[in-house]
Amino acid sequence: MKKIIYTKNAPEPVGPYSQAVSASNFLYCSGQIGIDPKTNELKGDIKQQTLQVIKNIEAVLLEAGLDFSSVIKTNCFLSDISNFSVFNEIYSQFFTSKPARSCIEAKLPKNALVEVEVIAYKE
Repeated sequence: MKKIIYTKNAPEPVGPYSQAVSASNFLYCSGQIGIDPKTNELKGDIKQQTLQVIKNIEAVLLEAGLDFSSVIKTNCFLSDISNFSVFNEIYSQFFTSKPARSCIEAKLPKNALVEVEVIAYKE
């Protein structure tokens, strides 16, 4: 059975998609950029945006009854791959279960510096 996951503690979707979809034991989370859900603003450097992305992902995971330890795969997008070490330093503090990961350079919505999407598994 498929279930749409939504929380006010993460940014509103800006298009025809959901924050996340639960299907069977899997949770597929849409990519999050560093928009603050309280102000609907994207601001700050790579550190600030990465921290906000992490908060947004955490909010979606919590709404689904999960946490970072449930994440089995991440897809990470950086607008400038030279920010990788700064991004990775922050990322590693939260994704301590070391999920599988891809990380590429890409042009991102709203000129964001970072976007992360996750797949989680509920046992």
